[in-house]
Amino acid sequence: MKTTAIVAIILGVLVLISVVQAFQLNSLRGTVKEGQLSVSSSSAKTPVASSGSSSGKQTAELPSSIKNLPQMVGGC
Repeated sequence: MKTTAIVAIILGVLVLISVVQAFQLNSLRGTVKEGQLSVSSSSAKTPVASSGSSSGKQTAELPSSIKNLPQMVGGC
């Protein structure tokens, strides 16, 4: 088989894959616009401390799962 034929076959497969992905993206976009797509989370909303203390906003307490994290992970 010539190299030009191999390149043409590979190019054809890539074009076919991109066409399929375009149809999938169009379908997904329509689902999102109609509001039929729902995103759920297994964890409840957790308040997070804000970094801007000068703005007058109060910071929420950190969850217990991240209170005792080290200040620097890895490195010196």
